[in-house]
Amino acid sequence: VQLVESGGGLVQPGGSLRLSCAASGFIFSSSHMIWARQAPGEDLEWVSGISVSGTTYYADSVKGRFTISRDNAKNTLFLQMSSLKPEDTAVYYCLRGRTVQGPRGQGTQVYVSS
Repeated sequence: VQLVESGGGLVQPGGSLRLSCAASGFIFSSSHMIWARQAPGEDLEWVSGISVSGTTYYADSVKGRFTISRDNAKNTLFLQMSSLKPEDTAVYYCLRGRTVQGPRGQGTQVYVSS
């Protein structure tokens, strides 16, 4: 399993970012995928998930602001983040499966600050 996240950066409150996760080493189209994040000093937190059929799930803290999607032809997972808040600051990871357990990539840092 190899997962490579990208797209993070510094953004002002209210701004937007689009994260990407390039997946390889497994059958992406047959895998439930999630995004999780880890803020400094905090545990890894589940943020959003997408099923094989495309059903999406969101944590209450991001519902209405984040959109998860997938491109099975390109083995890529996305997270469109809008109306970003300082509390969204964290390293964001994509993972295969339904929980925050299991292997993950190096993550991509999102920093929301004015």
